[in-house]
Formats: sequence, C-alpha cells, structure tokens
Amino acid sequence: METKVKEKSKSKVWKKVLTVILAIILLFVIGDVISMNWHSNPDNIKTYETANPYILGMGNTQISAHRSGGGIMPEETMKAFKNCAEDGTFTIDVFEFDLHITKDDVLVLLHDDTLDRTSNSAEIFGKEEARPEEYTYEELRTLNMGAKFEDENGNMPYADVDKDNVPDDIKILRIEDVLDYLTSVGDYDYIIEIKNSGDLGKKGVDILYNILVEKNLLDCVIFGSFHEEVSHYVDETHPDLLRSATIKEVLTFWTAALRNDKNFDPSYSVLQIPYNMPYRIAANLATAQVINYAHEKGIAVQYWTINSEKDMEYLLSVGADCIMTDYPDKLYKVFNEQNN
Repeated sequence: METKVKEKSKSKVWKKVLTVILAIILLFVIGDVISMNWHSNPDNIKTYETANPYILGMGNTQISAHRSGGGIMPEETMKAFKNCAEDGTFTIDVFEFDLHITKDDVLVLLHDDTLDRTSNSAEIFGKEEARPEEYTYEELRTLNMGAKFEDENGNMPYADVDKDNVPDDIKILRIEDVLDYLTSVGDYDYIIEIKNSGDLGKKGVDILYNILVEKNLLDCVIFGSFHEEVSHYVDETHPDLLRSATIKEVLTFWTAALRNDKNFDPSYSVLQIPYNMPYRIAANLATAQVINYAHEKGIAVQYWTINSEKDMEYLLSVGADCIMTDYPDKLYKVFNEQNN
C-alpha cells in the first residue's frame, strides 16, 4: 500500500514537472512567433533634419563588424581585422570591439571579463578565470587568442598552434596597434566599449581618450559601457567623446518613446540596442515608433548582435543606422541584394 502511494506521488511530481516544461516551451514558441512577426511597415519611417552624423537615412545603414567579425575569424585579433579590411569580397563601415586594462595600464582587446572562452589561458597561466588586469601586456602576449575559435563548420583551425610559437595575428592586441593598422588601410568608424567598471574603467577611459586625440580619431568613435559610473565619467570629463546609452537610459528611452514624451532630452547620441531573441519577448526596439522617436530626438539607432539574415533584411528595411554582426560578409550580401 505504501509503495503504491509513493508511486502515485512520484507520478504527480513528474506530471507537474512536465507541465511546467511544456508551458515554458509554449511560452517561448508564442513569444518567438509574436516577435518574429512584430514588424513595422517601412513606409511609416519618417525623415528628420538632424546634426547627428550617425543618423544616415534609409538605404545608408552602416555595416559593422561585431568583435571585428568574430564569427569568421578569432574575435578581436589582427587576423580578424585583416580579414574584414582585406578580404575583398565584402566591405564594412564600422569596427566594433572591446577593451580591458592590463596590470601595466595597457588597453587590450578582449570581450569577456576573463580569458577562458577565447584563449589557452588556463594552460599557460595554470588557472581558470584569469583576468587581463592581473597580467602585464607582455604576459598576455604569450596566449593563443584563437585557441577556442570554432568556425561555422565546427572546425577549430587554431587550437593546435604551438604554444611557444603563436603567430602575431592571433595574439592579444593593443588598441594602438589596431588603430594604426586600420587607419593605414581604410577610413572607418569605431564602436569601442570599455569592459572594466569603477576606477579601472575610468582609468581606461582616460587612456582611450588620450589615444584618440593623439591619433585624431575622436570624431570617428562612439564609446560604450555597461557600467553607468563609467558612462557618467565620460560625460563629466570628456564631453566631446560621443557615447551610447546605458542600460538604464535605454529603458528610460523606451518608456519615453511609448508615451511620445515631448520633453525627453537625452545626454547621449546613440542607442546601441538588441533586437535578436530573447530580447524581443520583452520589448521590440525596432519598430517605426521607436526609430522615428529616436531620430526625432537626434539619436542614432544601432542594433546588435544581428546574425540572422531575416533580421538583417528587416532592420535594413526600416532604416537602422547601423547593424552589428559577427558575420559582416553575410550582412554585406544582404545589404547589396536589398539595395540593388
């Protein structure tokens, strides 16, 4: 008798678990269907006079290599930059990349807070979750930054590189070397994010600002940070450095756009916002209402990280000012098909 009771109890628990799992799956399916079909008519996009150079108008969307085209080559390495600049089968307008400050105050390119996902740091440094600020630039140069790269076919072409003979083009990069190379081969804009928070982030801002001034590139850069204190520091100390909205500012913008708030007065020049799933379940930030309101307020709209060709087609059709993608070659193809 006791055994039967236990079996019934287990059966009820499993039924509840299964019901919850099915409900979650159904929620995602419904959300996906709604969001995928929540498209605005491109005819509803308006044109506004603006002084913002990053608001470009219909048919002029900038193609941005997110993490320097990290879906094609090891992200944020010189190999990736050279591929985007020299491939010849596609061109881009904007390079997007991320910075961390090292132990010896060098700004190096890295997206994550730790080195594990992209490099062989655990092997070289003998520990997991190694952070760039714990090492000097020269120490970081011993890493293979292509060690974990996997292409679309599942190949890992740089995984077996001799750790004592890592090619320069897959070693960690200083921002100065990236900018020197890119300015020598083309005329690009830049989206640059500093990943450090607090005092390290602020120190990174000062170093970055001085480098941009020295290289006469201040007008070509949009700065970003997920850390409010760093963005506010930019406003206070380097107001001539254009920046994108913080997460909180995006939410404030979103509610203002829904209300059509006539008194909304932003302190930033660009919205760099997500469009891909699962974000669209919460809010679709690429409707005509949102884009028109942003442009009316002199704010450019730039979307990340768009790797779906259908999403690329839609964002191009509604006049996104910039699309950031890991696959700029695909976006280039879609752009030309849509505009020719």
